[in-house]
Amino acid sequence: MTTEVWVSVFGALASICLVLGYLPQAITTIRTRETDGIALSTFIMLGLGSLFFTIQGIMICVHISVTAGWALVLTNAITTICSVIIFVIKIINDSKKRKR
Repeated sequence: MTTEVWVSVFGALASICLVLGYLPQAITTIRTRETDGIALSTFIMLGLGSLFFTIQGIMICVHISVTAGWALVLTNAITTICSVIIFVIKIINDSKKRKR
């Protein structure tokens, strides 16, 4: 197999692992609305990292090769959305606790 194929294989594997790593936390947080054990700074940094990787993937797709950037775009768009959802729920929960 060529190097380009291996890059695509590892990109796909990384995508699967990252999405499967993020989704359980997002689903649990959405269902339970429980965010006490979540560090806000962690999800800010993870969300920003995912956003920047999404932008990088788009840039790769546009300027280099669509096939080289799809894994970055898809994976990090999903993880960015998950991070934003968790971040919003965390902010809402923290503001409710401060009002008590």
